[in-house]
Amino acid sequence: TGLRQWWTRRSASPMYDFAADPAQPKPELYRELAAAAEALTAGESDAVANMANVAALIWQLVPELNWAGFYRAIDGGLVLGPFCGKPACIRIAFGQGVCGAAAASGESQRVAAVNAFSGHIACDAASRSELVVPVKRGGQVIAVIDLDAPREGWFDADDQAGIEALARILAGRI
Repeated sequence: TGLRQWWTRRSASPMYDFAADPAQPKPELYRELAAAAEALTAGESDAVANMANVAALIWQLVPELNWAGFYRAIDGGLVLGPFCGKPACIRIAFGQGVCGAAAASGESQRVAAVNAFSGHIACDAASRSELVVPVKRGGQVIAVIDLDAPREGWFDADDQAGIEALARILAGRI
């Protein structure tokens, strides 16, 4: 496979080093991303730890992102969770921006040109496209996974399907 995973033999805890083959097809990349997230979060009950590791994993494996992370659904709005990238908006109301639209609708939002999205919230002026996928438990949105890229039209159906599969894995772990 295109993904490598290393464990140290000197410690009782595994040390992870994941790397993707940049030439592999996206569906394979996302299958491996899901498997790596499964391994990183298995048996860990702390939601913040799991979101932090998965945000870092996405950042490392998905090419050309300028932001990858989570917003948590708290008291009818979204609150910033673990992420990789520039500092971000701390609170977003349901229905506002791409993240708020995904949280309010419970549906993934794939936006090819964020500047054309009515109500877009610009945390990083370099972002040009965005993919936001809700994480649901019991039919309720508990978080969203937010990915930004500095190129318009960067995300496609393979990216959306891959992150949606990841969201299903994380539903019981965050």
